[in-house]
Amino acid sequence: STVNLAALLLLGLLLVMPQQSMQASLIDSIAEIEKSNCKVAHLRLGLVFTSDVNERALKDSGLYSPDSEDSSVDIAGRRFHSGTLNGSSIVYVKTGRASVNMATALQILLARFQIHGVIYFGNAGSLDKKTMVPGDVSVPQAVAFTGVWNWKKFGAEEKGHLVFGDFNYPENGENLLGTVEYEKINMFTPSEAPKEVFWLPITASWYEAATKKLKDMKLRECYSDKCLPGKPKVVFGSKGSTSDFYVRNKAYGDFLNKNFDAKTADTASASVALTSMSNEKLFVVFQGVSNIAGETSSNSEVSYLASYNAMLAATKFINSIPTPRLACE
Repeated sequence: STVNLAALLLLGLLLVMPQQSMQASLIDSIAEIEKSNCKVAHLRLGLVFTSDVNERALKDSGLYSPDSEDSSVDIAGRRFHSGTLNGSSIVYVKTGRASVNMATALQILLARFQIHGVIYFGNAGSLDKKTMVPGDVSVPQAVAFTGVWNWKKFGAEEKGHLVFGDFNYPENGENLLGTVEYEKINMFTPSEAPKEVFWLPITASWYEAATKKLKDMKLRECYSDKCLPGKPKVVFGSKGSTSDFYVRNKAYGDFLNKNFDAKTADTASASVALTSMSNEKLFVVFQGVSNIAGETSSNSEVSYLASYNAMLAATKFINSIPTPRLACE
């Protein structure tokens, strides 16, 4: 009968229900706790990073404590962890590299959890060794996608900013690769009409709070019997370049520094900025410098130190800001 067929179909769906759906139900329940009976007294902060090295730095610090033994859930292949970072309530997720992975994981985080604001920490390359060297931490004031290109036809009358012929060796001249124009991106928010933007400013109030709290902060200098050549520092007010390719070429690093005044290059910060701004969330970025583009390579010890120092800066910032209390129903 029709009724029996419907019952069989329902039973079949229940039997093949993927684990992901069950986990999604669990995370919805966590969100409902925050919305309804107020067992969680505060909104949480979202902590995002890209790599295993970042997560190892977080765990090695001993500052993170999970809410319980089973306080993590999997959604769309990403694992979200709820706990406290030196006493502050957070949800963290390792997003994976590349801007699309960061944007996807962060959007899930903001959609499924009650998040007050977003903190990113990770590694970056320095584009200006006079400003930043490995071990330093950059707190940029603005970031941009510099990998969104309009690649011009060879011989086009209107040339782009990046002229490949200018980099011919040993002499400049014409180059079949032509020129590239750097494009703006579309910004969508709930309260404003879509617009095109290039620079994405860090939330002003959080940036200012970071400059006050992290001024003269002491960072870690040694790891596994390897020490940095100098005393690492926190650098404020720079601009950061984000793209889906690693910048290990000195000439291109110099180009970004000269034409955009960019001091760092990474693969995630602008995705954090765009996704946070699209959801009208507060956000801030902490970049641990692990190499100088085209001059020094990042080894495992320096990469870890850079990540650890960025994590320390993020933690100190997190502990300095109040999170709003949830209104109980």
